[in-house]
Amino acid sequence: MGLTMKEKKAVTKEIAKRYKKARKGEKGKMLDEFIKLTKYTRCYASYVLRNWAVKTTPAITKKRKRKRIYDYRVFTALKSIWIVCGRICGKRLAPYLKEIVPILERHRELIVDKETKEKILKISASTTDKLLSKEKARMRLKGRARTKPGTLLKNQIPIRTFTDWNENRPGFVEIDLVSHDGGNPRGDFAQTLDVTDVCTGWTETQAVKNKAQIWTFEALKGIRERLPFKLLGIDSDNGSEFINAHLLRFCKQEKITFTTPPRMPRAEARG
Repeated sequence: MGLTMKEKKAVTKEIAKRYKKARKGEKGKMLDEFIKLTKYTRCYASYVLRNWAVKTTPAITKKRKRKRIYDYRVFTALKSIWIVCGRICGKRLAPYLKEIVPILERHRELIVDKETKEKILKISASTTDKLLSKEKARMRLKGRARTKPGTLLKNQIPIRTFTDWNENRPGFVEIDLVSHDGGNPRGDFAQTLDVTDVCTGWTETQAVKNKAQIWTFEALKGIRERLPFKLLGIDSDNGSEFINAHLLRFCKQEKITFTTPPRMPRAEARG
């Protein structure tokens, strides 16, 4: 039965100390003895004895810096083109560059040197998005949701009333307000009431001066008169412009189903 790995390591340690100090003739005899004990091949046994306890320092590899192809001149030119094209994504912008760049140059909207122009015309969609990523993040509007939950009447609005909700029948609509604040939520600004029929996709919109309940309610009544079918059900979000006594009373009087999303527990609402 051969030696275990632990025993081989112990034997190697002892013989290696003597092996390094021995003369050439003695090394041959010690190597033969070591091979009989460990069953190693002669080449590997010699290597192990010679390199036992030798500390090797890891090679220091220098990170190769790639030469930057798309410099600041390319970025500024690409940014200008991107803004002119309506800030579209890289997948749409990259194939369009060969067409739009000559047009912009002809009308003096873009002035670039030959080298920069060649780089722009070769740029890929992914590289375009990468170069413009910070600009996109800077221009992205934040805090678009302006809905403040109206909770006082929440429990008074049943999930089903008058008519069972039927998305395969025209007349059951979803309503929502779209803010036109331009990214600045301070003060009053126009809103658009959007009413969409779930079954047909028929959509009616009407502008309101702000989110006050009275204007939202008046706009909804106006849209109701324009619908080509009878209004049977309304599904809204939890905003106070919808969850209010005026709309609840109106739906009861007109026998219109009024539903809202179920109220989530606080822990679930926080995500």
